Amino acid sequence: MTFDSMRILITGGGTGIGRACAESLATQGAKVVICGRTLETLEKTAEEIYSAHDVKVDYLTCDVTHEESVEECLAKAAGSSEDLAGVVANAGGAIGLGNYQDLSAEQYLDTLKLNILGTMHCVKHSIPFLANNGGGSFIGMSSIASSLTHRFFGAYTVSKAGIETMMKNAADEYGNQKIRFNAVRPGFIATEMMEVIPRDSEIFESYVKNIPLGEVGEPED
Repeated sequence: MTFDSMRILITGGGTGIGRACAESLATQGAKVVICGRTLETLEKTAEEIYSAHDVKVDYLTCDVTHEESVEECLAKAAGSSEDLAGVVANAGGAIGLGNYQDLSAEQYLDTLKLNILGTMHCVKHSIPFLANNGGGSFIGMSSIASSLTHRFFGAYTVSKAGIETMMKNAADEYGNQKIRFNAVRPGFIATEMMEVIPRDSEIFESYVKNIPLGEVGEPED
């Protein structure tokens, strides 16, 4: 499969898995647009990808928890042709880690808003542009935490399971327009979000024990 000239938007594309996706797709010929909340991070990522591979990655600021921001971002990413071949809804995270009894309702809601509502905003406003393309691919970023227990991850596990259900339903609703919706389940990847887990902690050791390679994955994996 070739990605030549395919226009693809990646949310949360400035860091971690999103950045790795952007770098891989751009080097395979895709017209990649990354978005995120921090302009400086996006600029740095685009510059480093260009320096390493001599390929251009465009960038836009966007907060997926705000619908108007998502709508505007997708329209700009689609450009004058008003089409997109793909969207990677990677933006997400965990707002607070700890026992359920120690986390606040606000932390629960913030996590659900970021992961569930943020992805739903992207689904809603990407559909017209994917349809204009004659079909396309939407990737929702789930996690193995959606199906395996992850202590102290609170609403994060619930939100990732919700993303998988969202992808199933969207695929059923828009398959007749040749728009595909799939969720992927990364394991323990060394991203910024996981840096809050001390490498000498019991939690970290318990995760590594369940990884056949005996080490955490990298975003490029």
